[in-house]
Amino acid sequence: MAVERGKRLAGADRREQVLRLAAEEFAQHGLHGVSAEVIARKAGITHAYVFRLFGTKKQLFLEVVGRAFAEMADGLAASAGTASGLDALAAMGRRYYDSLRNHTLLLLQLQAFAACGDAEVREAVRENFGRLWQTVSDATGLDAVQIKTFMAYGMLLNTNAALATADIDADWASQATTRIHAGLFAHLTAEANL
Repeated sequence: MAVERGKRLAGADRREQVLRLAAEEFAQHGLHGVSAEVIARKAGITHAYVFRLFGTKKQLFLEVVGRAFAEMADGLAASAGTASGLDALAAMGRRYYDSLRNHTLLLLQLQAFAACGDAEVREAVRENFGRLWQTVSDATGLDAVQIKTFMAYGMLLNTNAALATADIDADWASQATTRIHAGLFAHLTAEANL
């Protein structure tokens, strides 16, 4: 999806283009698996211009990751709407499940976790994950055990995206991608799991 050299984009449009291309590259290759030069080449700009826009490759990565987590959190909150409890959780679960079509979004989360050996990345990912958790908590009002279970299933969906499980013709793959219904979460409470 390289852009023709010489094609002029306004600064904000160029920034969005670089963020979109960087998201695709970081999702596939991680923070350390892609260079700013590759991203710049795909955008039809110099790598110096990428650094002018974002400072460092790590800052570009952190912005892309922050946007991915925010997109997920916003999507979950919107899907819950005015519902609460298990109804909100069911709507959020459908939204998360539908995210399997957006491999970039889910793979960016995995790449973010993988890059947490870097303290600056770890702190940013903690904040983003905390906001995602809080979004689910605020919308549902459910207890921590139910939220933890929901988030764990979400991480399984991220793993399914990485493995392209939907493309595999095997019983385990079909079972791993089966949607979970909210009724499962009714008995998963702190009270029942002390």
